[in-house]
Amino acid sequence: MEGAHDMGGVAWSGPVEPEPNEPMFHAEWERRAFALTLAMALPGAWNIDMSRFARENRPPEDYLSKSYFQIWLAGLERQVLEGELVTPDEIEAGRPLHPAKPVARKLTAEDVARMLHRGGPTERDAASPARFARGDHVRAKMIHPPTHTRLPRYVRGHIGIIERVLGCHVFPDSNATGAGEDPQWLYTVTFDGDELWGNGSDPNLKVSVDAWEPYLERA
Repeated sequence: MEGAHDMGGVAWSGPVEPEPNEPMFHAEWERRAFALTLAMALPGAWNIDMSRFARENRPPEDYLSKSYFQIWLAGLERQVLEGELVTPDEIEAGRPLHPAKPVARKLTAEDVARMLHRGGPTERDAASPARFARGDHVRAKMIHPPTHTRLPRYVRGHIGIIERVLGCHVFPDSNATGAGEDPQWLYTVTFDGDELWGNGSDPNLKVSVDAWEPYLERA
């Protein structure tokens, strides 16, 4: 989808200014928001791409007014409401007001370390050969999907070169809507800066983007 979250390469966002020695969490509530988001994926039965879409799918004025972990918390609130795991009055009160809803799975304290160590591998067996190979010239398609996608706006319509073939992976555009994993080949595509931003770009600049096969066409 196109929204305020997709701000890579846009002039109005300004330069990225890293915070020296930035901690992973700036406050205890951020740590809790992160932990709750990971833990609730089990009883909520949603996947990582659904979670990303829940965070992205908000009006620009709302998205841009929130800090990083405020967006995570807002996304989680949306998912537990849509999943009918809590009620609006419980969100407003910030505590349980009704009997807990039955769920199929829970993340116990004993399972946390094993889950974090295992992670969520996305590579899958390929159903067909890769369409592109290293060195091929490709164009990122000019797409405007209504839901979650991993193709940045600033590369759409531009030509790059396949740098690496990364295997076959879960396709986020399908996974985010609950339509299944639909595994697709994934590539690292390198774009020249002047291809993306014209003659005003640094002539030595190159940008690499990991792009799924449905995002690309032969140039």
